[in-house]
Amino acid sequence: MIRYDLSGKTALVTGGASGIGLAAVEQLARSGAKVAINHLADDPRGAEVVARLSGEGMDVVAAPGNVGDALDAVRMVESAVQKLGRLDLLVANAGTPGTRRKIDPPELDLITEELWQTVIQVNLLGVFRCAKAAAPALKASRGAIVSTASIAGLGFPGSSLAYGATKAGVVSLTQNLARALAPEVRVNAVAPGSVDSPWMVEWTNAQVAAMSDGALLKRRCTPDDIAEVIVFLGFGASMVTGQTVTVDGGLTL
Repeated sequence: MIRYDLSGKTALVTGGASGIGLAAVEQLARSGAKVAINHLADDPRGAEVVARLSGEGMDVVAAPGNVGDALDAVRMVESAVQKLGRLDLLVANAGTPGTRRKIDPPELDLITEELWQTVIQVNLLGVFRCAKAAAPALKASRGAIVSTASIAGLGFPGSSLAYGATKAGVVSLTQNLARALAPEVRVNAVAPGSVDSPWMVEWTNAQVAAMSDGALLKRRCTPDDIAEVIVFLGFGASMVTGQTVTVDGGLTL
């Protein structure tokens, strides 16, 4: 795993208390960055992660807030930037499937207005809100944004067609934010495949095995696999912008 010297650098990671977000927090903090960990205010994992990593000598601060709420998202970003003192990287990772089980495309009756509103507010508008709020600080530092998309946004079936549509929106948003914030800020995304991490969708053992067997590398991604690419795009890819990098072990092939 590539390690960067990120002493003096800062990052805000949304959805940073578990899964891909937590892996990104740990890789950034262990490389010397000061990291603001966003989590829902009522999620006990947030305080637990901050306490654990602080106890291990890492420079982390809590950034509670709901990116799915317009006012709270902006408040959270502004508060995080104030705590950090500057902002070099926004990892717009927070997301939700909005469902406990996979909804296959023909099951249109299960795609409700409530589901649409939930995934759009968090997965798509949440990314835009945080990017817009963070833009002044990122321009000042000539920083970067890395969002978490999904292979579900690249034509591969995901947890639902609504989820896939929001992740396709993240891919498009990544391109247009790269245009909007250039030349000061680079904007990219990662598109994970099947990831072995806590997630609200309850995949069956057969579904998990099929995703592993279907990947060319014959395993599911770990959160660290995705986080490694996030850190690279954030701090090591100086001429890459507007791109969505697929990280799926060859599953989509």
